Amino acid sequence: MAQCAIPVKLTDVTKTFGEGENAVQALRGITAEIPAGRFNVIVGQSGSGKSTLFNLIGCIDAPTSGTIEVCGMDVTKLADNELADFRAARIGYIFQTFNLIPVLSVYENVEYPLLLKKIPQKKRNRMVTDTLETVGLSALAKHLPGEISGGQRQRTAIARALVKNPEIVLADEPTANLDHKTGMEIIELMQNIQKIRQTTFIFATHDRDLIYNAEDIFMIMDGVII
Repeated sequence: MAQCAIPVKLTDVTKTFGEGENAVQALRGITAEIPAGRFNVIVGQSGSGKSTLFNLIGCIDAPTSGTIEVCGMDVTKLADNELADFRAARIGYIFQTFNLIPVLSVYENVEYPLLLKKIPQKKRNRMVTDTLETVGLSALAKHLPGEISGGQRQRTAIARALVKNPEIVLADEPTANLDHKTGMEIIELMQNIQKIRQTTFIFATHDRDLIYNAEDIFMIMDGVII
């Protein structure tokens, strides 16, 4: 899939939760462009609006006002079913807690997004096999998540996010549940993948090592990028 020039463009984006006296303005008119094919990090303390911004970029939530363009598409104009299809085709997700299906093998977890897209078996097998090789998990394909280490589970989660060749990969605190050594290995792995595939990575993190290795840093405070 061809990489779009500006994978994420936000224009005067606001997000308010609640109404009246109980209303909380989480984002206050954010305008920003996230560059393509780079290691992008969103940094902010708890309550800064970081998670809200992350969810808007990932098309998980909608803004109160403003526009969000993802891969050239104004996602604020898409209906719910169109948004779900868009996410499935263009965005990969890596979660802090891995979110693997415990009864499925490493191979089956990585294959799952392709099943949802109804990709033919022969092509599916090639895509999964190639991706597992990329993250160094070929030998563990038949293992269940409970039979492998935390770092290997995160590699599985990375493979699942990458297998459909998304333009954007969103990673929410991807090293938070790993020890320092394993976390550094995961960062190095994602850097190598980014260089090879030119995928745009967007992280939400407090990890100093991940921030140090970022190419672009977006600092958010009180709902505003500073």
